[in-house]
Amino acid sequence: MVPIGAILVEKIFVEIIHSLETRYSLQVIEFGVEEGKVIATTVITFSLSFIVFTFSSLLVAVQVASGQYTPRIIATTLLRDNVIRFTVGLFVFSLLFAIRTLNHIEAVVPQLSVFLTALFGVACLVAFLFLIDYAARLLRPVSLVRRVGEGGLQVIDDVYPEMLTVSRPNTEMEQPPDPVRRTVLHQSDSVIILAVNVQRLLTEAARTKGVIEFAPQVGDFIGRDEPLFFLRGDAAAVSDETLRGTVIFGSERTLEQDPLFAPRILVDIALKALSAAINDPTTAVLAIDQLHRLLRRAGRRDLRADDIYDSDRNLRVIFRTPNWTDFVQLAFTEIRFCGASSIQIARRLRAMLVNLTNTLPTERHAALQREADLLDRTLEKLYALPEDLALARIPDPQGLGGSSHTETAKWGHENSDAAATVLKT
Repeated sequence: MVPIGAILVEKIFVEIIHSLETRYSLQVIEFGVEEGKVIATTVITFSLSFIVFTFSSLLVAVQVASGQYTPRIIATTLLRDNVIRFTVGLFVFSLLFAIRTLNHIEAVVPQLSVFLTALFGVACLVAFLFLIDYAARLLRPVSLVRRVGEGGLQVIDDVYPEMLTVSRPNTEMEQPPDPVRRTVLHQSDSVIILAVNVQRLLTEAARTKGVIEFAPQVGDFIGRDEPLFFLRGDAAAVSDETLRGTVIFGSERTLEQDPLFAPRILVDIALKALSAAINDPTTAVLAIDQLHRLLRRAGRRDLRADDIYDSDRNLRVIFRTPNWTDFVQLAFTEIRFCGASSIQIARRLRAMLVNLTNTLPTERHAALQREADLLDRTLEKLYALPEDLALARIPDPQGLGGSSHTETAKWGHENSDAAATVLKT
């Protein structure tokens, strides 16, 4: 949409410049007819070349990213990068402006237009040189996984705005919700749930004094005639159109309201790096670094229950979101299964478990302890030599080579024979 917007901006800008040239005699540098034509033709040539090169490079980048990392990273990073968007927009704007300037060069040279054309040409050249360096840095594994991690942190903050220390109302004595009186089915083609307007659902439920239950979860696949809403009590009076209007559907998961999608992308990148075809455990370690950031943030947030209450502490909406166990299992299970045979991965996973245990509240430790036990039992099956087993059990934030002489590594080595108490020290 940015290049299309550049076309509209160029049309408006040309009218403004033409109006200024008609009313005033604006001249910075005096250009002759031939000079003006050469400048306009030159800008047309290399701005068009820049457009072709940029789109060709973008296609190559998409292919490399999808093959080397994961196809899910394309929509979340490459196609949403504002630098690429606005650079292409500049090229399109300059191309069209240079064409109009060339068409207006006759016996009288539009001096201001020619001067601006030259400026836009220089701007295109600078932007193109910058884009080459920027694209090279963008496609590095550390840049891509960091972008995914930053997006995941934002989603966690949006979906879980309260810190864990904030207490929720005590709902243990609450009566269970009324039975389901009406079910709203999904009527269109099979899609993915992208986002839900929870506040609108809460408003409608409070208005009718009933309970609205959203059947699937954000990120779920839903087919035609599958349940979309369960209406309890007087919430059955809410119209189907109103309820369906609170849900955004799409063909692919996005980061907007799906807190598990960023970890899913990072896990996919790690698994692709650990595959026999690529065999790049260092890239997997970079993905684990970002998973570590996401778990640190999620572990300190109030991963609220599915029940949402109104200001009078009446149950109004049932909206399912991932809990702490969901985050931990997604971050560890597949990487442990595919990468524990790499000492680098085993040590990085151990370092993440140790750090999370030392920094998160005690109510988060049970899930981490389970993963530590599973990691120990997996390593015992994979490493026959006791020296390799001891080395694989050392927590190392760099994977291999980063903390052999630190207190953290010493702690891990001293406890390597007690798998069941790794995280209880």
